[in-house]
Amino acid sequence: VQLVESGGGLVQAGGSLRLSCTASGSINHMGWYRQPPGKQREWIATMRYNGRTDIADSVRDRFTISRTYDKNTIYLEMNNLKPEDTGVYYCFWNDPPDYWGQGTQVTVSS
Repeated sequence: VQLVESGGGLVQAGGSLRLSCTASGSINHMGWYRQPPGKQREWIATMRYNGRTDIADSVRDRFTISRTYDKNTIYLEMNNLKPEDTGVYYCFWNDPPDYWGQGTQVTVSS
């Protein structure tokens, strides 16, 4: 399975970004982790195979996870971004993860 991510970038606080991740191969649970500078990777959201979603409490009111009809691409819609959202965002496949994307940098300036 290969995961290709896109959508990161530099944004001002209060802005929005949408990340996408497309998986080759079979369909499975997919989601996102992030790794802030100097910190451990932390789970953000999961889109389960059956369509159920789980989102970390820390971002629940600002982030949304969704997917395309064919289930091969997921999105992370991030609104009202804060400087503490800065980090590298990684897409994963299966739960617990078996495969990871290459990561996409999100930088939120104050």
